[in-house]
Amino acid sequence: MIVLMIFGCFVYLVATEYISAKKSKGEVLFFRRGRVPDLRPKLDQEANGDRRVNQKTLAGEKIVLDAPASIQKQTKVLHWESVNYDIKNKGGPRRLLDDVDGWVIPGTLTALMGVTGAGKTTLLDVLANRITLGVVSGQILIDGRLRDTGFQRKTGYVQQQDLHLATSTVREALLFSAVLRQPEAISHAEKFAYVNEVITVLEMEAYADAVIGVPGEGLDSQTAWSICALLRKLVNNGQAILCTIHQPSAILFQEFDRVLLLAKGGKTLYFGDLGDSAKTLTNYFERNGARPCGRNENPAEWMLQVTNAASTQDWSAIWNNSKEREGVKAELARLKEHFSHRPAAVNNDTDVLRPFAASFSTQLQVVLVRVFQQYWRTPSYLYSKVALCLSSVISNPPKDITRHMANAQTGIVHRLFLLENAELASGSAKSNIMPHFVTQRALYEIRERPSKTYCWQVFMLSNILVEIPWNSLMAVFVFVGWYYPISLRQNAMEADQVAERGALMFLFILTFLIFAGTFTHMVIAGIESAETAGNITNLLFSLSLIFCGVLATPSALPKFWIFMYCVSPFTYLVSGMLSVGLANARITCSAEELLRFRPRPPLNCSAYLGPYIASFGGYLTPESVNSTIECVFCAGSDTNVFLRGVSAEYGDRWRNLGVFVVYAVFNVGAAVGFYWLARVPKGKRQMK
Repeated sequence: MIVLMIFGCFVYLVATEYISAKKSKGEVLFFRRGRVPDLRPKLDQEANGDRRVNQKTLAGEKIVLDAPASIQKQTKVLHWESVNYDIKNKGGPRRLLDDVDGWVIPGTLTALMGVTGAGKTTLLDVLANRITLGVVSGQILIDGRLRDTGFQRKTGYVQQQDLHLATSTVREALLFSAVLRQPEAISHAEKFAYVNEVITVLEMEAYADAVIGVPGEGLDSQTAWSICALLRKLVNNGQAILCTIHQPSAILFQEFDRVLLLAKGGKTLYFGDLGDSAKTLTNYFERNGARPCGRNENPAEWMLQVTNAASTQDWSAIWNNSKEREGVKAELARLKEHFSHRPAAVNNDTDVLRPFAASFSTQLQVVLVRVFQQYWRTPSYLYSKVALCLSSVISNPPKDITRHMANAQTGIVHRLFLLENAELASGSAKSNIMPHFVTQRALYEIRERPSKTYCWQVFMLSNILVEIPWNSLMAVFVFVGWYYPISLRQNAMEADQVAERGALMFLFILTFLIFAGTFTHMVIAGIESAETAGNITNLLFSLSLIFCGVLATPSALPKFWIFMYCVSPFTYLVSGMLSVGLANARITCSAEELLRFRPRPPLNCSAYLGPYIASFGGYLTPESVNSTIECVFCAGSDTNVFLRGVSAEYGDRWRNLGVFVVYAVFNVGAAVGFYWLARVPKGKRQMK
């Protein structure tokens, strides 16, 4: 143990020298093979003059603000009135949004601002219909009508903690969303062309085929300005945008048309136009008792300072009693009145009321392709999977395999434990599945499920199905590297059953690897962390091996535990693989396995051991059959007798395979069921 501990410490220290630290984000771009663009070298920014965001930069950027005409224009108005959001916690009910009013009109850019905890993200979630808990009251309307079931997939929502699949390219991510969220009546070619137009608007033609990688954190001033310029470009094309912004500069603040300011508790402090140089905003607060905004002050920072928690004025009450709020209420009433007299617009999307734009088959095809891409572009996972499976066939020294080529008694036992070792090593590959699944699940639950991109059944099935081709390849490696070297084929040749037993053994190995994958998905489906799921999986795997009838036969188990033998899936796997590998062959004892003893006088060895051999098997060496001096006896003569000792019958081979297949199918159903039970929203949100 001490030597093993020292060896482990040595390996750890060596590994730390060669494994580099985590690389900083955003410094290196990776492109798909053959898709690297010819990028021109950037000029020295200092030599190229001052490129900081200023009034001159702003004026220059506004020349190219229009988006292509092919980008779809937004024509609908989102308006909401007296929106409240309440949740229950240990201390009782808590209100996160309190009587919030507002609207977003096409062609306008609205800033949603407030201190931390004011409910900015909560309001966006409520408006985007992404709340799964609590009670939402008030009215949220689109052109005077309630949001339909397809609203979420037709709304663009960029979250504060945005997630992307790190192995996809920019173009692939956009095309994935277009194929699954645009109406199915639109052809794939049109969706692809639309994606190219979006890439042009984003000015990312040079990076469209770059792998997304891990998102960075925070924005510098130039990047923030680029994003605001893009938002203004989309707004000028008729889009309606509501976004949160933190501590904008005065120049960036001027890019917005309207401001919705919230205080803690989701109370409204101001909603209205910004005005030239933010005069409309500053005049409102100054008129109600705020200190004047200095000429060189940033209106955004000034606004947050005069309304902070240290203020002696109740700005929420001031807003509720202001004429500006009366004007907001009047405008909301006018919008409802206006849209009530207008007939419902004819929508070319025949599936407008469907929660998902694409059919189930299209969803499964597109998502499955993306998961395959993720696996292929993560070679570390594939390498480790191959290594773990190959370790099951090379973990024993060659001399052991050679020594037990013959069907000696120790050779049969050795093969039995080689089978156990192969199951343990190959089954260890299950733990590698969990991190990939957790990554896909986080992306789906945070980003794609709320957007109604595809259904949860497709998510589960795609992650289960992607493992089958790789497990099939691993089954070939394990079969070739395990079945032939330990001479199981020789037993099949002796019984003249080479084809059937070889094919059946391959099917057992393939089903086992598929079982290990589906078993892993069943456990991780409803559990948050991969570490916890890994511990549970290892425990259940170990229990299945312990009670499979090899380490302890059914007759040796206490009556209370006999049910574990019956329900253990490995009972049927081990019994089937042992019988297929060893049945219908003769046992030939090695010299050290032969028993030597003197028969009872006056009997010879044949007469003395005849009854025993008839009942329990075994054989005498030819030279000792008639001997009265020394019997040379081998305790086994038929592998079938040995198999019966471990409750394995060759006649049950196909039944055992069928039962084990049922276990694998059960895992799939249980994985889907556990995910629905633990992680699919059950309609706990209420709307009043």
